[in-house]
Amino acid sequence: MVAEIDQNESLDASSIPRLAAELNIAPRQVLAVAKLLFEGSTIPFIARYRKEVTENLDEVQIGKIQERLEYYKDLEERRTTILASIGEQGKLTDDLKAKILACTTKNTLEDLYLPFKPKRRTRAMIAREKGLDPLAELILQQPVTGNPDEAAKAFINAEKKVESEADALSGARDIVAELASENAEIRAFSRQYFAANGVVVSEAVKDATKEPTKFEQYYDFKEKAVDIPSHRYLAIRRGENEGVLKRSFTVEVDPILKRMSEMMKVNDRSPFAIHLRTALEDSYKRLIAPSVETDVSVDLKMKADRAAVEIFAKNLRSLLLAAPLGGRAVIAVDPGIRTGCKVAALDATGKFLANTTLYLSQGDRSEMEARIDLAKLISKCQPAAIAVGNGTGGRETEGFIRDTLKKANIKNVMVIQVNESGGQHLQRLRGGPR
Repeated sequence: MVAEIDQNESLDASSIPRLAAELNIAPRQVLAVAKLLFEGSTIPFIARYRKEVTENLDEVQIGKIQERLEYYKDLEERRTTILASIGEQGKLTDDLKAKILACTTKNTLEDLYLPFKPKRRTRAMIAREKGLDPLAELILQQPVTGNPDEAAKAFINAEKKVESEADALSGARDIVAELASENAEIRAFSRQYFAANGVVVSEAVKDATKEPTKFEQYYDFKEKAVDIPSHRYLAIRRGENEGVLKRSFTVEVDPILKRMSEMMKVNDRSPFAIHLRTALEDSYKRLIAPSVETDVSVDLKMKADRAAVEIFAKNLRSLLLAAPLGGRAVIAVDPGIRTGCKVAALDATGKFLANTTLYLSQGDRSEMEARIDLAKLISKCQPAAIAVGNGTGGRETEGFIRDTLKKANIKNVMVIQVNESGGQHLQRLRGGPR
């Protein structure tokens, strides 16, 4: 089955156990759902009619499996593209290939690809065209002897628009800044630190807030990204989309720069240390921070959206489980032709009282017994209404019940046909049988 999935959907077999561990579901269940989804089955169909295959996974679990399968499929396709791109450049080493194959997230994969990704014309690219790579390498090596200005003199070239030592050192720092921004470990640390310590800031757009708005509480607002509730973050995003708020992130930069200095091995005894530190500061502010802020913003939006959906589902659950007639006794009838109509009676508190099965299509005697059984159940439970499902045989069953009430001279009992859509889901919400 794994081979079939791999071949048809570009899904790495190793994704199955990873996904199973993420969702705390047995790998065989993930495989079963994956095969059904790839065959074109829908989530409701799988949840309702393939319980024996999935071992009773519900819609929520199946939906999460589908979401993660799509993520891993996209990851594998992107991995293949990146390996091909780097290979065509002749720069795919065994070590790099191993790191790429070991990636389990898109962010990490893109960080590894960044140094090899085709770029538009950058400041570092211009500096390389001016022949400043050796000077950048000297800054990275951090020798404890030498003079940066003296070293830069060798690269002065009016034809290449390197007019002075300062021009040469500035271009070399641009190269160093780009190299630091393409370091996967630096980007991963910056993203992690930003997510854990970044602060969401919102401010009012003056021209748009001359009149009162519903976003007034966010005109001067700050909260840590890791703590901000979904409803507040989504409200700030709405205010930004409506042009009322300006949203940004702030974070203490010094810890990030300190870690970058450690990773790039800044040597304070070197006369070139100041140039490396300056390049790292520029790298973070100009190249790393905007990218990381975008990544964190996307993650926060996805997290907020998921939380909003969960809150909506919780509220919908309460609504669906609320008694439509209030505190009144009811009888529910699930129409059936071959297996009979399943009948259950509940009291005003929702407590189960009794049940029976009515056979309406197995001869006159069975129909007469069904009328007697129904009349007895109504007399015993005194329902305010009888709900009849609108499935197969629903109209016939409703007519039978109305006729029985009329012949038994039973009044003040409503007969209502109800939509059976979502019936299986309601059973799960109630904790009932599947």
